[in-house]
Amino acid sequence: MPQTTMTLEPVTGHEPTEIDDQEYDAAVLAPIIERDGEDHLLFTRRADHLGEHPGQMSFPGGGAEPIDDTILETALRESHEEIGLEPHEAEVVGQLDDIRTITEYAVTPFVARVPDREYERDDSEVAEIVVLPLSELLDPANYEYERRDHPYYGDIIIHYFHVDGYTVWGATGRILVQLLELTTTFEPPERVDRSY
Repeated sequence: MPQTTMTLEPVTGHEPTEIDDQEYDAAVLAPIIERDGEDHLLFTRRADHLGEHPGQMSFPGGGAEPIDDTILETALRESHEEIGLEPHEAEVVGQLDDIRTITEYAVTPFVARVPDREYERDDSEVAEIVVLPLSELLDPANYEYERRDHPYYGDIIIHYFHVDGYTVWGATGRILVQLLELTTTFEPPERVDRSY
């Protein structure tokens, strides 16, 4: 039986690896919701008309702006814009390793507990707000991976989580893998390279 709650202390104590060699900086928030005694994760499905990663599942977030004093402020501002999360509602518990994206961003992921309530999506960016249960994300029947030979990074692993008709993969899948590794009994394939 997959576990239904996360142990967040390892996230709080994690020393994140930072990336500073990309052209752009971005941040995302991995929002954890407790519902019916079980942890869930909130994702957004990106609007189909967006130029980058249309229709993909992602965590709320986006590119850093000059008005942001810190990269955490970027994550909270973007979450407010995309799903209506008020910054004071996010109980930030820690930061995961930065990742690179194919669009030359260094993405900094933060993890936060947020209230279980109705969120208001910005329909110019977000097609749908999706809340998926931890137990389903941890079900081995819902997970698969493949190795690919990347033109820049060589041998890489692509993760896929298939839950309730949605597929979490790509950069969000890489972030999710580290979050699950730190907070649950999830064990990914033998070699996971998060730097690409």
